[in-house]
Amino acid sequence: MNNNSTMPKKDFFAPIKAWKFLFKKPVTIKVPYVKREAAERYRGFHINDWEKCIGCGTCAKICPTDAIRMVEVEDLPHEYGKKSQRPVIDYGRCSFCAMCVDICTTGSLKMTREYVHVSPDPEDFIYAPTEKGIHGIENIPVGWTKDENSDLLELDRVEMEMIEGEERSKSFIEYVKGYSKEQAMHEAARCVECGICTDRCPQHMRIPEYIKAIWKDDLKEAVNILLKGDLEQDMLGANPFSSVCGRVCTHKCEEACSIGNRGDAIAIRWLKRYIVDNISSYENVVNYKIEPRNKKVAIVGSGPAGLSAAYFLATMGYEVEVFESLSRPGGVMRYGIPSYRLPDEALDKDIAFIQALGVKIHVGVSVGKDIPLMELKEKFDAVYVSTGFTLGRSTNIPGTEHEDVIQALPLLREIRDFLRGEGPKPKIPKSLVVIGGGNVAMDVARSMARLQMMEYGKVDVKVSSLERTYEEMPADMEEIEEGSEEGVKFYPGWGPIKVVIENGKVKGVEFKKCLEVFDENRRFNPKFDENQKMILEADMVVEAIGQAPDYNYLPEELKEKLEFVRGRIVTNEYRQTPIKWLFAGGDIVHGPDIIHGVADGYWAAKGIDEYLRNEVK
Repeated sequence: MNNNSTMPKKDFFAPIKAWKFLFKKPVTIKVPYVKREAAERYRGFHINDWEKCIGCGTCAKICPTDAIRMVEVEDLPHEYGKKSQRPVIDYGRCSFCAMCVDICTTGSLKMTREYVHVSPDPEDFIYAPTEKGIHGIENIPVGWTKDENSDLLELDRVEMEMIEGEERSKSFIEYVKGYSKEQAMHEAARCVECGICTDRCPQHMRIPEYIKAIWKDDLKEAVNILLKGDLEQDMLGANPFSSVCGRVCTHKCEEACSIGNRGDAIAIRWLKRYIVDNISSYENVVNYKIEPRNKKVAIVGSGPAGLSAAYFLATMGYEVEVFESLSRPGGVMRYGIPSYRLPDEALDKDIAFIQALGVKIHVGVSVGKDIPLMELKEKFDAVYVSTGFTLGRSTNIPGTEHEDVIQALPLLREIRDFLRGEGPKPKIPKSLVVIGGGNVAMDVARSMARLQMMEYGKVDVKVSSLERTYEEMPADMEEIEEGSEEGVKFYPGWGPIKVVIENGKVKGVEFKKCLEVFDENRRFNPKFDENQKMILEADMVVEAIGQAPDYNYLPEELKEKLEFVRGRIVTNEYRQTPIKWLFAGGDIVHGPDIIHGVADGYWAAKGIDEYLRNEVK
């Protein structure tokens, strides 16, 4: 032992000093007859604000003693972003560690200073906490709540690196750089695996599972989850356009993300992109055992709905042929989305895997012109139409008949063909007005801003919309923000009156102030201030106020048997029309949305399979 030790020596009289406690009255708490106020941060019985609680189940997953279980509550309405469940706590198991409170995604769960509960019935110690606590008391003193030191959630998203606005407006190079391995794993670690995102996704993708595979650094498992979904549920959740959706999905799943209640939602879209961008070829890691069936299916249109149906039908063993009127497959993904958001290489990767399963794609074949629809019916056992919205809508204001007033979709197609070297340079105006406030309007504005920068070295693009604020505009906020960074000017709250034409040339558009877009019944019924007007100068105008379907390929005798609601074909849940052999999906059933198109393709494939198994011999 070190002789220089500074430890104090034990006092010889210490035992004698302790004797004084023999004569001191002890503090006795007689439960429940004597109540002693608990400390301010006491971990007592729980309370839960049911209005805030979303039933994510994170509290139950983290509980180290398995004291919490989630129970369905029948009276709770089904809402996207919420589950109709609430936690039930067994205080026979609870260790009062407060981890459930520290990880609560909404902050609804707290602990009180209540600690006394006496009952001979063990069932009385199992209850679903509400704001009134275990004793049904109003305004219970709150004890333990999470703070910045105890919070178990990481609320800040790993930011995606992008090319800066001024620089990216000089070219059509994809401006989102993608996550590195370290960034993706860090972002994946934020996920609490609640699965609410899966419920919100139209295709019910297995989002928590593929995010967890990223966290485990197992991209082979991740891409199999993306492309195969849940094999026990007939591939529910599979997405053959994961490379596409990893870039341009409307990502409604992120709106439902439980982490988004208190912080930034998980970057689900970018994590999906990370997986596919780091797998060189799907064929090397995704394998199918396909048993051929002696049945053939024709698909009209090669957009997301058509090619998704082809994918699922091919995995079932059917012979599938797709008919596309344009020179390349992909539909709106190929011709409607600018290359700075969705490069051809990403789309080609998804389509190549679909073709590798045996799907035949015929391009430059227009059904209704080159081959009648009824001829397909004779050659194939079933037909699925997914022809998309190919026609533009016009405001029909005076002047829209001018050659320099054009529709959005043909212009976007012209720009894509030009950039591929497959078409002439489109007319590039020195000044452009885009009428419309949706994502298609943003695509036109941002594409033309790039062409103007490349041609003239400056941007003069103006976007007007009836919607009075950026929040009211149907375009994604990120599209508006990024467009602004690229030089696009926005004029929300203005309705067009006429295209101004002088000496046979477009000079601009006259507008009047929009006061309301919808009436009290949420019907489109705009109201204007006729005395408040302005003119936006331009030498070209693009109308981007919506798209419409073209049903010219449908014979009249078939149209008479179909049901249409607001221009869309009505089908059953398996996308089957009243004509048993004819199925429909995509824009012409549910409106424009890629992930919805994928879901339509999935359910149509199941419906076609059911039809061919049971009704076609």
